[in-house]
Amino acid sequence: QVQLVESGGGLVQAGGSLRLSCAASGRTFSTSRMGWFRQAPGKEREFVAAINWSGAITNYADSVKGRFTVSRDNAKNTIYLQMNTLKPDDTAVYYCAALDSNTGWGRYWGQGTQVTVSS
Repeated sequence: QVQLVESGGGLVQAGGSLRLSCAASGRTFSTSRMGWFRQAPGKEREFVAAINWSGAITNYADSVKGRFTVSRDNAKNTIYLQMNTLKPDDTAVYYCAALDSNTGWGRYWGQGTQVTVSS
């Protein structure tokens, strides 16, 4: 099992940047594929980015490709989401997750961190 705690959310103007962190505990973190998801008010939770256990393979939603970067530091049991050129449409609660190997969806979730982008 993996326990996850996100941090780094906040209020930023359009065009600005934020870096989210997700601290993990649990002995399977370093071998787990991890991901970031987001949920805006009135919308379903959606995939944002994923990273494999070594950090060598990453995937992104089309809506964030070229603006967001996912990374991890297994020595610190932490994954990151660097978000640049933020847009008001990026406003959401952001969740990190340890991914299910079969579905690719989150198996274990953090509590989420709010990101608000003002226009």
